[in-house]
Amino acid sequence: MGFSDLLEAVRKQPLDVSIPAQWAQGRASFGGLMAALQYEAMRAKVPADRPVRSLAITFVGPAEPDVPIRFEVEVLREGKAVSQVLGRAVQNGQVVTLVQGSFGASRPSEIEVAAEAAPDLKHWEACQELPYIKGVTPEFMRHLGLRWAVGGYPFSGVKSRHMGGWVRLRDEAEAALTEAHILALVDAWPPALLPYLKKPAAGSTLTWTIEFVQPLLALTTLDWCKYQVEIEHARDGYGHTAAALWSEDGRLIALSRQTVTVFA
Repeated sequence: MGFSDLLEAVRKQPLDVSIPAQWAQGRASFGGLMAALQYEAMRAKVPADRPVRSLAITFVGPAEPDVPIRFEVEVLREGKAVSQVLGRAVQNGQVVTLVQGSFGASRPSEIEVAAEAAPDLKHWEACQELPYIKGVTPEFMRHLGLRWAVGGYPFSGVKSRHMGGWVRLRDEAEAALTEAHILALVDAWPPALLPYLKKPAAGSTLTWTIEFVQPLLALTTLDWCKYQVEIEHARDGYGHTAAALWSEDGRLIALSRQTVTVFA
């Protein structure tokens, strides 16, 4: 099943969705997909004129591939402009992912501050794409294209605070780029600490906060987007990183922060 197929599945039956093994990330399902599916279930419970402003995601435990998952939703509060929503992905009776979302309608404001400039990256055609190699790269990488422009590959021994390049979905029919797609694009990148290592070790996201610039840009799933992450601090097996996603022409799409764990 492709990304769009899984989104459609959770829209139709959010209480019974199985993620195929081809979307695995080690023993778990790809976190960006888990967040996207939970978001889709939450989106259906909120008025259409309230776009998502931020999501706070906690990966409580690994979601096993090919095992049914219930994407539960609870509306915590409906205010005049903002809806606060809690999503729980439950598998085998255990919560595996928690998502707290803030959805808010636009309002008139005297304040407008432009985003900082996007990084100047080599064109994607001049960047090497990380290949999908069965048994080497995570299974979900067959569905996403990453082209490196900044920093080193995982386990390359490159000690840089920055990592990034270009990203888009592979083999998807052209469609409007939504927040669900953006979640997959941002989380497709490996933890920024992994290039510091010279041999493979496990690493994963513990918590993740992502903020969306609304209204979304009129982009499609065929467009390459710029991504760059910075390590702000790392110690004792935990790292704190800040990242952003931009359109090809440098317009900000989303801001992201993650606490990541590395077992090395």
